[in-house]
Amino acid sequence: MTDDQLPIPDYDQVSLGDLRHRIRSLDVEQLTTGLTHEAGHAARVPVLEVLEARLRELEHGAAPSPGNPANAPRPAGRPGGSPVQESTAAQATSPLRHGVAQQTPSRGKP
Repeated sequence: MTDDQLPIPDYDQVSLGDLRHRIRSLDVEQLTTGLTHEAGHAARVPVLEVLEARLRELEHGAAPSPGNPANAPRPAGRPGGSPVQESTAAQATSPLRHGVAQQTPSRGKP
């Protein structure tokens, strides 16, 4: 299943808190599509629980909320990656012996 076939844009990058709000406007068919995708890919238990709970609500008479999840703002940032690089790492030093710098031989030299 491609991202274009999912009922929520950028589904895999949406946080659990945002997902709880965005699924309110989905119907049973769209929720089932999301459940199938989640179970077959990331299988995140909290996400599956939220989707299943909303599906039960719809099956017991709840109506989808008005709105379109495609109009929601996109998640900020890019997936993956880290701002930490080797150039930003701390310098390698010897640990303090008993927490006292004077008792540590060759302090500051790896």
